[in-house]
Amino acid sequence: MTAINASWQFQPDKTENWAYMDNLFTPEECAQIITIGNTKLQEAKTVNNVEGIRQSQISWLYPNDIDFAFCRVADGIINLNSQFFNFDLFGLAEGFQFTRYDAPTGHYGMHIDKMLNGTVRKLSLTIQLSKPEDYEGGELALQLGNEVDLMPKELGKMIVFPSYVLHEVRPVTKGIRYSLVAWVTGKPFK
Repeated sequence: MTAINASWQFQPDKTENWAYMDNLFTPEECAQIITIGNTKLQEAKTVNNVEGIRQSQISWLYPNDIDFAFCRVADGIINLNSQFFNFDLFGLAEGFQFTRYDAPTGHYGMHIDKMLNGTVRKLSLTIQLSKPEDYEGGELALQLGNEVDLMPKELGKMIVFPSYVLHEVRPVTKGIRYSLVAWVTGKPFK
């Protein structure tokens, strides 16, 4: 009997859990997106219409609504992906989801953005459109093993993380939290 000497060449995993870009949008641009998004609001639903996991209103925004935002986000994603994730990406195949969370019940419970038999979402992004002083609660929380990372709330900041990361938007207890969410697609993971 001959022994097989199989040696796999493992590479270190350099994929970050999350990354951010400051000041992607100016305060004026954030206000402009809020104005446009508020004109098209509808009740948010989950893919499987799971009751109670989500309480918010959304609008779908496309390049004809906010062209400057799509260009800026695409440039930001290319930059952050090359520095922190190195995923094989196609681009933004879905529109932007403008989301409004009203106190005292606005939230989105623990979930992942990856979908079985759906669009291959590789990176999720959230852009803070509200000033942090305009609301309380509403933290974007990433569950990383036993640890929870609370994301920064600065106006115009873009947070990016792999779409398979478990996360939630905690209940807004005062005021209104506005955000812009999108997913970046690519070839299936191998």
